[in-house]
Amino acid sequence: MIKIEFPKGFIWGAATSSYQIEGAWDEDGKGESIWDNIVHTTKRVKNRDTGDIACDHYHRFKEDIQIMKDLGLDAYRFSISWPRIFPSGNMNINEKGIKFYDNLVDTLIDNQIKPFATLYHFDLPLSLQKIGGWKNQKVVEAYVKYASFLFEQLGDRVKNWITFNEPMIFTLVFYAFGLYDMKPDLEGGYLASINVNKAHAMAVKSLRETNNSDGKIGITLNLSPVYPEEDSDANMKVVDIVDGIYNRWFLDPIFKASYPEDILEFNKPHINIPKVKREHLKLLEDNPIDFIGINNYSCTRIEDKMPKNVNDLLALILRPKKIVGKEYSEMGWEIYPDGLHDLLKKVDKEYSHPVIYITENGMACKDDVIIDGIIQDEDRISYLKKYLRSVHNAINEGVDLRGYFVWSLMDNFEWVEGYSKNFGLIKIDYKSQERKMKKSAFWYQNVIKQNGFNLENSMKTGSE
Repeated sequence: MIKIEFPKGFIWGAATSSYQIEGAWDEDGKGESIWDNIVHTTKRVKNRDTGDIACDHYHRFKEDIQIMKDLGLDAYRFSISWPRIFPSGNMNINEKGIKFYDNLVDTLIDNQIKPFATLYHFDLPLSLQKIGGWKNQKVVEAYVKYASFLFEQLGDRVKNWITFNEPMIFTLVFYAFGLYDMKPDLEGGYLASINVNKAHAMAVKSLRETNNSDGKIGITLNLSPVYPEEDSDANMKVVDIVDGIYNRWFLDPIFKASYPEDILEFNKPHINIPKVKREHLKLLEDNPIDFIGINNYSCTRIEDKMPKNVNDLLALILRPKKIVGKEYSEMGWEIYPDGLHDLLKKVDKEYSHPVIYITENGMACKDDVIIDGIIQDEDRISYLKKYLRSVHNAINEGVDLRGYFVWSLMDNFEWVEGYSKNFGLIKIDYKSQERKMKKSAFWYQNVIKQNGFNLENSMKTGSE
């Protein structure tokens, strides 16, 4: 038996997002979001599920915070619904919306739980999507107004801010697959990603100019280690391009105030990426982040064949083929904990040793077996043990990792998968809204209490 012990002061948390859990989609003055529109007007979501009620967190947040306290969470990462604050995107303030987050933050603090607030987790006000969404500079300006308002309102209590969650997904992926306008627009996705980086830098600047805030601010990126199926020079070229689009296109602007030249060259024959203005890059350079949030669930394995175009490449990234002998989650994602270790080491080495938080990591698995009244999700516990072991190895090797947030606190609306995939430590009965702790929740509760856990020798990872 090996004792895994984390550094003193390591932050243990859990994460959620507004659209996925809050419900109350049209209550108390909230405006319509792009996801309200997607679920109500398209067939993109499995079983035509919606987030109209979801986990009803809007009405049950006090109950949910009590569960967080029972778990022993040090911190809770949540996102703020932009259309709940500004129903029209950038016009009149909805007082009932800000009151909800005031109460949420106060209740967290009353229970000694640090709030980590994400400003944007996919739910853009629909009114702003109608003018082009993130392709339009007016949306950048509206976002900065929204962010600045929240810094003023909540900055005296919220000391950790995240500007955006997973821009790779809501720019390149959602645009490429036509989620917003029902037609593919990869060129628009690249333009959106550049505008999002500008909005991010402007929000960082705004926080630092806010009188009542001494908070820290960062951004959360979904990153993946990329591996070739077989070693070869040709394959490594493909790996570099995939890594460039998946990881470096989003890391380089944040840390180096530049965009990777090889990805600009790769895209030239296919799409027109607008030239980034020098003042935009200067904004990024002059407004560095305090920490980077990393979301990671799996790894990406690449075949020995260069894709014909960027759409083929994105399909390769998002729908990789399964490999015989590998273990996969219910999402079809390979379980490869050494990948997270490799990723942390790579970011640490190539981006000047930043402060890092794992802002999402977890597993969708079947959890419909109940023994002695407890929901059995042993697969999730096994996954978390392996990935936390890799995290611990990275810390021991000098990575400045300050905390870990499991995805997710509770089962929720999982975007296009609807309610068909369960990531939560807490089981939600969507009819009765009963909350019930799974076996993994009791395990995580003990991890937090001990600031670590015992690991069987047979579960050692290759990164040791």
